[in-house]
Amino acid sequence: MWALGNYPAVVDEVIAPLGPILVEASGVRAGERVLDVAAGSGNVALPAAAAGADVLATDLTPELLEVGRKQADRAGVRLEWQEADAEALPLADASFDAVLSCVGVMFAPHHQRTADELVRVCRPGGRIGLINWTPEGFIGQLFATMKPYAPPPPPGASPPPLWGSEDHVRTLLGDAVVDVQARRQALPVCRFSSGEELRDFFKAVYGPTIAVFRSLEGDAERTAALDAAIADLARRFTVGAGGSFEMEWEYLLLTALRR
Repeated sequence: MWALGNYPAVVDEVIAPLGPILVEASGVRAGERVLDVAAGSGNVALPAAAAGADVLATDLTPELLEVGRKQADRAGVRLEWQEADAEALPLADASFDAVLSCVGVMFAPHHQRTADELVRVCRPGGRIGLINWTPEGFIGQLFATMKPYAPPPPPGASPPPLWGSEDHVRTLLGDAVVDVQARRQALPVCRFSSGEELRDFFKAVYGPTIAVFRSLEGDAERTAALDAAIADLARRFTVGAGGSFEMEWEYLLLTALRR
C-alpha cells in the first residue's frame, strides 16, 4: 500500500517539519545510536543523522527506503537503511539509545506487538519518541471517513489513529517506561487552496487513499460520495480567516524513558 502513489511527496510538501520536531523533543545527540522505525523516506532519520547521530532507518517498503537513500546522498548525510517489519525487528535487544517513529509505527496492524518491539530494542535509560496522528485530528478523521468505503482490515488489526491517544500508548508501553511526556500539537498546513485540491492530492499520492478508491472501481455512486466526503472534511478543518484554506493537523508527541 505504501508503495502506491508518491508518499515522499506527502513528506516533502506537507509533513516535513514533524521529523525535526521529534528529533529535538527526543534529545538526539551526536554519537548516539538512533533507530527510526517505519521510517519511510527518512523524515526523522535524516535530521537525526544531520545532528551527528549514528542512525539506522528501517521500513517495510523498500521503494521508500530507496527514495530516502537518494535524499541522504543529495544532502551529504550518512546513515544506514534496512528493510524491516516494525512488528518483528531483526535487531538486537537494547541496541539503541533512542528509538523514534513519526507517523510510522501507527500503521503497523498489531499495536502491542509493535510497542513491544520499540521497547525491546531500546537500551535501559534510552528514549522512545513518537509522533502519531490523533483520532480527532484531520488525518484521524480522514481514516474514519474512508473506513465505510474500505475493504476489511487484516484479522486482529487495530485502527492506526489509536496511537494518537495518550492513554492507548501509555497502556501499550506499560511499566517498561517511565517519565512519559505527552502533548497534543498541531501541524500548520497551507499546501492546499480547497477541499477538492486536497482530496485530489491524496488520491494521487497517499497510499491508503489510493487503495480505498481502487477498491471502489466500477462503483461510481460510492466513489462520488467519498469524493464529496473528503473534500467536505478538509473544509471543516480549515482555520484560516478571510477565505484562507490554512489547516491544522493535530498529532500526539510522546516521549518516554526505557526502564
